[in-house]
Amino acid sequence: MIKVGLVTLNSSDDPLANLPVTLDDVSAAAEAGAAIVMTPEVTNCVSSSRAHQMEVLYHEAEDPTLKALRDLARLRGIWVLIGSLGLKTDDPDGRFANRSFLIDPAGQIKARYDKIHMFDVDVSETERYRESDGYRPGEKAVVAATPMGKIGMTICYDLRFPHLHRTLAKAGAEIITQPAAFTAVTGEAHWHSLLRARAIETGCFVLAPAQTGHHKEKRDVKRRTYGHSLAVSPWGEVIYDGGVEPGWGLVEIDLDEVAEARKRIPALSHDRDFEVSHA
Repeated sequence: MIKVGLVTLNSSDDPLANLPVTLDDVSAAAEAGAAIVMTPEVTNCVSSSRAHQMEVLYHEAEDPTLKALRDLARLRGIWVLIGSLGLKTDDPDGRFANRSFLIDPAGQIKARYDKIHMFDVDVSETERYRESDGYRPGEKAVVAATPMGKIGMTICYDLRFPHLHRTLAKAGAEIITQPAAFTAVTGEAHWHSLLRARAIETGCFVLAPAQTGHHKEKRDVKRRTYGHSLAVSPWGEVIYDGGVEPGWGLVEIDLDEVAEARKRIPALSHDRDFEVSHA
């Protein structure tokens, strides 16, 4: 059995103010016995202002949140999955990276994953997102081998692209991480259903630490996220739901359930080529 800590955050647009809360939650989960602790998407900064992000974000090598969590992983002897950090890049257009990190118990970066699918949607007449304006998409899927099993890394809007999750599972992933800052509207409608579907389709544990609540920004855009950090078994059962309050929780997972689910429904080996005809 593997003890996993899932952290639910209500991050503001001030990375240095968010950091102590994140460290306290990760430390508490480690103290309770978690072998790996996972934080949500944009752990360091929730902001809708590209100008503000340019002021407060860092390049990877200088980022204080990354450094502090690497130090904490080493101090506690745990794995840490940083759901993602907003980071400056050297891209000519000035766009940022939305990057997830897997940190090993020595404090070393075991894997990096840049979010592939950008959240460019109109949720309603008043709620509009254009993530690709500020962030550049990644181009590589990632599966990381660890003593706990093979981990496939995704971020938030990636959840709506089942072919990514299927590709990760066929590449060996037994656990898929799905950190998120899901909007309250889309979360209410789709969050639980999509996470359960991805787990059922892949026969993986799907672990989804989430942002929650109304996020404080210098310009009040009233952004709200759904919360409900979830853990879903390979059979599609919700085995942990963190609710809507910030904090942390523990869930135990057994990777024998991955093999059992895939034995019962071996869909990963049943692909067939086909053509589409237009009638």
